[in-house]
Amino acid sequence: MSFSSNKILEPTPELSKALHENVVEDQSASSLVNRLRGKNKELQSQSVNTYQQFWKNSENNNEKSRTDMYKTLTNTYYNLATDFYEYGWGESFHFARKSIGESLRESIRRHEHHLFSAAQIKPDMKVLDVGCGVGGPARECIRYTGAHVTGLNNNDYQIQRARIYASKYKQEKFSEFVKGDFMHMPFEDNTFDATYAIEATCHAPVLKGVYSEMYRVLKPGGYFAIYEWCLTDKFDDNNELHKKLALDIEHGDGIAKLFSTHVALQAAKDAGFEIEIASDLAHETTVGNEVPWYADLDVGLINFNGIQGFARSQIGRVFTSNAVKLLEKVGIAPAGTVQVQEVLATAADGLVAGAKKEIFTPMYLIVGRKPLN
Repeated sequence: MSFSSNKILEPTPELSKALHENVVEDQSASSLVNRLRGKNKELQSQSVNTYQQFWKNSENNNEKSRTDMYKTLTNTYYNLATDFYEYGWGESFHFARKSIGESLRESIRRHEHHLFSAAQIKPDMKVLDVGCGVGGPARECIRYTGAHVTGLNNNDYQIQRARIYASKYKQEKFSEFVKGDFMHMPFEDNTFDATYAIEATCHAPVLKGVYSEMYRVLKPGGYFAIYEWCLTDKFDDNNELHKKLALDIEHGDGIAKLFSTHVALQAAKDAGFEIEIASDLAHETTVGNEVPWYADLDVGLINFNGIQGFARSQIGRVFTSNAVKLLEKVGIAPAGTVQVQEVLATAADGLVAGAKKEIFTPMYLIVGRKPLN
């Protein structure tokens, strides 16, 4: 398979299969070197070129192009970033506030449980996870609630990874992972008892569009619960630093456009939901949530709490960066891999700085109910 490097490379299922064809299926989340070595080097390099066209020195470097081509932007991003996410973060790609002494994984589970409870998920319900990633939250939902979870994702590689994990954890009968665009969901009206999304619908070009689809496929009386990435009331569109940090987050995380909490809440109302909760958990310090959500991106010089904790520390990031440069130089990692690692570093720095300026939240909680009639 050959493509011109000066054109947008569409992340089709055929491309994804070719790009990842030599990646070992049963490897652990931390085996980054093996995954990089297994990539199709030409397609990896050209995918990097495609992604960067949305941000650097290209006619596509503008908000309209990114919004119009959100599927290409997001799919290309996750084709490139998923292996790094699993290496540095595990199977659930999201943040959580922590209690003192609580591990990252424990806090992520608790954060997920809070959302599942808010969505009123019960045993044997049919539940939709919108933008399911590699299925970490879906698997936890099955364990915690006893529901059947359908994960919706438009990225072929992440769908493949989710199905591998479902088999590993013996959850094939309790889960299904479906390829599809969440702006045009491949489900009938009134299909699911509950629906949720965790830091995923931020990739939508218009929030009302994805929320309306969640409303459509939800049964009357069913609950909708999301953690949304948003700009807060403190974001000032006339402040150049604020705008730069927002753009760094968008660039580093494959997001066409970040919306405000007001836009998100209004979109949920306009979709038809009766709102029961709207709250920014990032700025609500309570007992059990003393540690800010970005602490694991801002861990300091060194962290010996496992390979993933080390990877997020300053020394760990330098080590990973230099290792990736070496792997690319000797031909083990494809050309462009260093750029991917730099994009993710941009994301981490932008997220921490945006959080400290209180202009960004990854956990604006909205809980709504579809009316019974």
